[in-house]
Amino acid sequence: MALQERTPAVSAAAAHDDRAAWCGSSATTQLWVLTARQVRSMYGDKRLAFFSLAQPLIMLLLLNEVFGSMANTDDFPHGVRYIDYLIPALLVTTGIGSAQAAGVGLVRDMDNGIVARFRVLPTRLFLVLVARSLADLLRVFAELVALLLSGFLIFDFRPSGGFLGTGAALLLTLFVIWSLIWGFIALAAWLRSVEVMSSIAVLVMFPLMFASSAFVPLEVLPRWLRVVAEANPVTYAVDGARDLALGWDPGLGVLSALATSAGLMTVAMFVAAKCFRRAPNA
Repeated sequence: MALQERTPAVSAAAAHDDRAAWCGSSATTQLWVLTARQVRSMYGDKRLAFFSLAQPLIMLLLLNEVFGSMANTDDFPHGVRYIDYLIPALLVTTGIGSAQAAGVGLVRDMDNGIVARFRVLPTRLFLVLVARSLADLLRVFAELVALLLSGFLIFDFRPSGGFLGTGAALLLTLFVIWSLIWGFIALAAWLRSVEVMSSIAVLVMFPLMFASSAFVPLEVLPRWLRVVAEANPVTYAVDGARDLALGWDPGLGVLSALATSAGLMTVAMFVAAKCFRRAPNA
């Protein structure tokens, strides 16, 4: 009888020891769950999903009609239509506009207590940042695919590099944008302010987009602006994507885009992880 009375107590103690020894799910499981949560939060509102996909299409329509109508064919490569010249650049610039949302979203998670909840759970905090970057990268991928499909089906986009070259340009763009996403995540972990993040995003986004080779060749820019554009990393990304999509010799464009993006991503990951751990609500 005494043995029977002690058995529940022993079982409860063993269960308590098992729970105390549990250190959380594997890193792969945590990353999958955290990423799925981010994706659901992004596309839980169908209106937000619609406007997210519609924005690059509106930019394509406006830029093609405005710049395309003013473009001097003598300033562009021989035999290249403006729509074929424009869409590889829009892959990059659309991603830049979407990358800043990663930083703003992280700040909001830090403010509304979600990150504080992760802190008291057996969760690897760095995986919260990785999940944020992957979820935003998936959103950018959906936007870029919508952009390309619209270009092919509506605007008669016919790059000389074909589907293979366009696919390579898309992959290059995604890697470049992933590095920029990490850059904005690092800024968010450091600044922890939606207002400041939004201001910096606008301040950074437009010079990066327009002071580059995205919409016109560098040769037609004023000399001082050409110097800025040649040093602009977006120019490397745009030139690399354009070379691949149009079937041109990649040269140093692709390698420069990969190298600068890898460098930015490495530094941004380190800064983001360090600042995120020091955040008072993280």
